[in-house]
This record gives sequence, structure tokens and C-alpha cells, in this order.
Amino acid sequence: ETVITILDDDYPPLLREIADPPLALHFRGDLQLLRMPSVAIVGSRRASPYAINAARVLAAPLATAGCAIVSGLALGVDTAAHEAAVEAGGATIAVLGTGIDVLYPRSNRKLYKRVGLLLTELAPGTPPMAMNFPIRNRIISGITLGTVVVEATIRSGSLITARMAAEQNREVFAVPGSIFSAGSEGTHRLIQYGAKLVHDAQDVLDELHMNLTIPASPHEPPPHPEVYAALDFEDPRNAEGIALKLQCTPASLAAALLDLELTGWVRALPGARYVRTR
Repeated sequence: ETVITILDDDYPPLLREIADPPLALHFRGDLQLLRMPSVAIVGSRRASPYAINAARVLAAPLATAGCAIVSGLALGVDTAAHEAAVEAGGATIAVLGTGIDVLYPRSNRKLYKRVGLLLTELAPGTPPMAMNFPIRNRIISGITLGTVVVEATIRSGSLITARMAAEQNREVFAVPGSIFSAGSEGTHRLIQYGAKLVHDAQDVLDELHMNLTIPASPHEPPPHPEVYAALDFEDPRNAEGIALKLQCTPASLAAALLDLELTGWVRALPGARYVRTR
């Protein structure tokens, strides 16, 4: 763990431009990642399956195109964005609301070790305190060219990040959702106020005029296409529901669902429910 100050050459140049840049940053990892074009992906801690999927579907292609994915290592959307970037073999940066040596949340122990660069302005040993997270958000927006809000209630901390991004003259993007979901209210308000609606990763690259190309993924059909077709990106379904649709027994689906999960086509959720991920 080391420190860089605002006077150092390695200090993030975009961060110098904001109204209240931190005078020093504690870091762990590869500082060269700060030289890459980067995008923040943030959202709800209690993210819906739709939001987790959306974060992953945006983060992975942006990362493979050569864009660093920045987030806050929180549960939910942040975790999904970091994980998708790492799994795609891309770069990801986490800005902490704690000391550099304090792991929070504890469930992200593996991810904490896999993130390419950890940053914080807080002194080592600083515990997770509610007041530190909104302050940390100005760094997330400050080191990036734009911030994508995936899911946010009207009181979400992600809206603070979006407001700071706008104040810093950075682009703000929002992913639309269902009008019946409380988690879409914040993102829909952002779109009303002028945030760019995001349908896919290319929208982000185009708006930020990034000269990056998303590599074409090989078109491969999913295994067990009939089982895959019975699943949905938003609405988690259990084996009983799938079996009813396919007119078979839940037991006969076990091997197919496991195969689809292991090959990355579906994700298992608590309560033995499944959603599509590709």
C-alpha cells in the first residue's frame, strides 16, 4: 500500500479537474490503470436480478473493449460490474469508503484481491462509516469520463454520484427499468433530467467518443436450448415453473440447469431460482 499526492505525476489527471480533489490517495495495485479511459458503473446495493444482469452486460463488453470499469466494491450492482470486468479479462478500479486495509463488505474478500487497483482518500484503518460513502462518490465520478447508474431508488447514494458527475461536467447515463419497480424511479428521474438512456455498451462508447471497439463474440448456441428458452433475463424462475412450461418433471431439469449455469448461460439465485445471463 502506497500514497500518491496531488503533486505527483501518477495522480489521476481527471481528478485534478474537480472542485474538491483529495490531496492524497492511498492505493494498492496497478496505477497504470488510471491512464486508461474509464467508466463508472454504480447502482443499488439491494439490486434486482435485472440490475445485476444489466451491470454485467454493460461492464463485460466495455472491459473487453479496453475501458476500465470503476465502482465502489459495494454489494449489488458494484460487485456485478467489478466481477464482470475481471471475468472478461479487463481492468477494474474500486474506490473504497474505508481505509485501504479495511475489507468491506466482508463477502467481497475474493473480489478485493482480484480488483486491479484499489483507491481511497481515507487513512488506513478507517472503518465503514455512513458519512464516508457519499464523499467517496466524488472520486468514482471524478476519475471517469462518465457514470452509468444501473438501478436506484429515489434516495439512493448512486444519485449522489450522478449529481457529482454532472457537477464535474462528466456524462451521466441511466439504465431504464420497469415503471412498477422502486429501483427504477431514480434512474427514470435521471433520464427526465437529461441523463443519456443506455440500452447497451455501444451507447456508452458512442456518447463518450471513445475510439474503442467491442470485440465480436463468437455466436454459439446455448446447451439445452429448450430449457434456456424457458428462462428470462428479468423474472427468476424455479425448476417447478420451468418444468410446468416444458411439461416435464423438475428432477429431469437438474442436469440441464447445472450445465447452463457452469457454461455461463444462466445464474442461480437464492431459493433455487434461475435467470438468463447471456
